[in-house]
Amino acid sequence: MPSFSYERDLTSQFGYQKIAGIDEAGRGPLAGPVFAAAVIIPLDYSPEWLEVINDSKKLSEKKRELLYESIT
Repeated sequence: MPSFSYERDLTSQFGYQKIAGIDEAGRGPLAGPVFAAAVIIPLDYSPEWLEVINDSKKLSEKKRELLYESIT
């Protein structure tokens, strides 16, 4: 499960209030479209699904759709 320790360090050392996690998916401009997203999750947020995700590419389409609803 993510510890958010890096984010907590940034908050305490520099006073950041919001830190975005970013990711991209796709093959790149030569082989197809690229999609990018950024999500800000409160540091004290700890839903059950956060414990089981470590690679979104390994999730089924159905699980990704369920997570999408929870995240948005």
